[in-house]
Amino acid sequence: MANTRKPIPLATPTMHGEEMKFIQEAFNRNWIAPLGFNCDGLEKEMNEYLCRNGGKNQETLSLVSCTSALHLAVKLAGVKRGDKVFCSDMTFAATVNPVSYEGGEQIYIDSEYETWNMDPVALEKAFEKYPDTKVVVLAHLYGTPSKMDEILAVCEKHGAILIEDAAEALGATYHGVACGTFGKHNAISFNGNKIITTSGGGMLLTETKEDREKAFFWATQSREPELWYQHEEIGYNYRMSNIVAGVGRGQLLHLDEHRDLKEAIYRRYEEGLKGLPVKMNPYLPDTKPNFWLSCMIIDKNCNVDPISVIKKLAEEKIDSRPIWKPMHMQPVFKDNDFITAGEGSVGEDVFSRGLCLPSDIKMTEEEQNFVISVIKSCFEG
Repeated sequence: MANTRKPIPLATPTMHGEEMKFIQEAFNRNWIAPLGFNCDGLEKEMNEYLCRNGGKNQETLSLVSCTSALHLAVKLAGVKRGDKVFCSDMTFAATVNPVSYEGGEQIYIDSEYETWNMDPVALEKAFEKYPDTKVVVLAHLYGTPSKMDEILAVCEKHGAILIEDAAEALGATYHGVACGTFGKHNAISFNGNKIITTSGGGMLLTETKEDREKAFFWATQSREPELWYQHEEIGYNYRMSNIVAGVGRGQLLHLDEHRDLKEAIYRRYEEGLKGLPVKMNPYLPDTKPNFWLSCMIIDKNCNVDPISVIKKLAEEKIDSRPIWKPMHMQPVFKDNDFITAGEGSVGEDVFSRGLCLPSDIKMTEEEQNFVISVIKSCFEG
């Protein structure tokens, strides 16, 4: 008999209706092209939100993706062909690909077990090996803040620029300070599966108006201020649409609500999975993750592996995923160096034992309880 149960997704957009007000205004004013009042509004309102949550005041630029924001951040940091850049190892490829766009070489820094993010001890070892490196690209995995005090101290000691990839961490705070405001250049994502969305899009956040203007110049095909089209540098078409920015303005009104719903999902998993040989994705005291994705890691020496759980969930139309495969394990980066604080790789271990669980905020408690029951069945017998 066919399984007629409604699928339970990993994470999908949740719309509220306010988005249409901003979209309709764009239609009414015939402002459909890139840039416009919604882009301006989203930039202003995002900066205000981050400042209310302890972040520093920044210059903001709405773009077509978080990847484009990271690319412009890498350019602003001055990465040139052959430069080495220290990068988070356990992350999505979009964090590190922009280094390749500029001809740089990624040196991957292992994770630590307390947050699954970049290990500051391994980062210090990397500087000992490559003392001339001047850029660090750090990602906050699954909305969990990294060890920012230690990371910033290492960067300051070695005179390195920090680029903060807060794609997954919008709404999270570290010691009362908003993620996405720690680096010299920062990036956030509005992709369809993120905590708020513009359907697709991202934002660059940077410290100075000069850097924002330079990034805007590159994002607008590096068009010189002439009557004709003149280009003296390579540019890109990275500008955000006024329509999708309207979606983002409506979504931003609900960011804290989304975060609270994500945490409630995490807490139900935490309670429901008690007694099993598993743990939830960890975070530090005095930090406030946005709980974008709830994850679990299976205890060592357990005879259940993540892939078997993922397959069992899939049989019940439940979407789950492996943890991000570390970048140093990716074939495309097989020749890049990898630095770890110990003898083994923390990232490889977490990848081998972890998985991401359904974290859609429209998931009902009944549906989540069913997910938990399926997971429990994997450990019976």
